[in-house]
Amino acid sequence: MADDFWLRCWGVRGSTPTPGVDTLRYGGETTCFEIRAGDALVLVDCGSGARNLGTRLVTEGPRAFDLLFTHTHLDHICGLPFFKPAYDPRFTINAYAGHFTGDADLVDIICRIMSPPIFPVAATTLKAVTFRSFSAGQPIPRDDGLEIRTIRLNHPGGACGYRFTFGGRSICIITDHEHGDPEIDASLVAFVAGAEVMIYDAMFTDAEYEAYRGWGHSTWQKAVELARQAGVRTPVLFHHDPRRSDDELDEIGMAAAAAWPGTLVATEGMVLRP
Repeated sequence: MADDFWLRCWGVRGSTPTPGVDTLRYGGETTCFEIRAGDALVLVDCGSGARNLGTRLVTEGPRAFDLLFTHTHLDHICGLPFFKPAYDPRFTINAYAGHFTGDADLVDIICRIMSPPIFPVAATTLKAVTFRSFSAGQPIPRDDGLEIRTIRLNHPGGACGYRFTFGGRSICIITDHEHGDPEIDASLVAFVAGAEVMIYDAMFTDAEYEAYRGWGHSTWQKAVELARQAGVRTPVLFHHDPRRSDDELDEIGMAAAAAWPGTLVATEGMVLRP
């Protein structure tokens, strides 16, 4: 449908894939989102969840889309070497990253992970991919009715958050991010204000956070607090700690929904419609 707008989670875990009996319900793949806005397709991050998405896209299409990276830590890029459309010359993929502050760029990082002896296939075999850069805070221009705004986040090495607006409805993706920087925190409230859906880094609880200060991640309590401040309708807890079991995520989900009704815990395969 021309006005259809939704997001599907293909990976919701942080740091490392976590297969096993304790992660079956919420999923063990790392970050990958599929966003559909009318006829447009945009992917965010290419963690291990991208492998399954790529298999579907080879069969179903579309053949042209953008791939946006929040940043280039391994759990957010490890799926690219296994993402079938990237090797297929029938596809056109524009890959963007906006978190770099120095001389590095996206193609440099991908070349590092796709080179012997780390990986046997070179990045030059990604025939469908064109690598592009921008600076977090700049919008990503489009002419199809989908507005993409960006924001700098607080994470080691940098990270970029996204706000997608289509037909007057908004989805925000705020991962990987650590609360506590006054300037970024204030900007973030304005950035997500009034969004229908906000996916937010909730790797830790407040009780755990002090042991991991500086790691670049936030808590579910901060997700609820931000939703309340900014008038976000549905906060979605994301980037689950790889040690976190399904039962523990159930408990967090109940506590978060009690604190802010409508709060959800991201699951692999979840579809969110703003």
